[in-house]
Amino acid sequence: MDKKLLDILCCPASKQSLLQLSSDQLDRLNAAIAAGKAGQLDGQSVNKPLKEALITRDGKLIYRIDDGIPVLLAEEAVASASIDGLSV
Repeated sequence: MDKKLLDILCCPASKQSLLQLSSDQLDRLNAAIAAGKAGQLDGQSVNKPLKEALITRDGKLIYRIDDGIPVLLAEEAVASASIDGLSV
């Protein structure tokens, strides 16, 4: 993701800055998705692994990136509380 774009993006819910998930964090997130342990704030399960994602500075919310475009919809954010190893 472009560094300039990342510098101006923020979480729509908390207004915190966002960081790109590292490959290790993304692997842990995708393992949680495969195990059925990742859910969106709107209660829906996340069913497809992610290629890229952003996480809030406090590490509580994760936003997917689809085809290079961040999907910053608060209801579609993934709560990271139940996913081990996603601390920032």
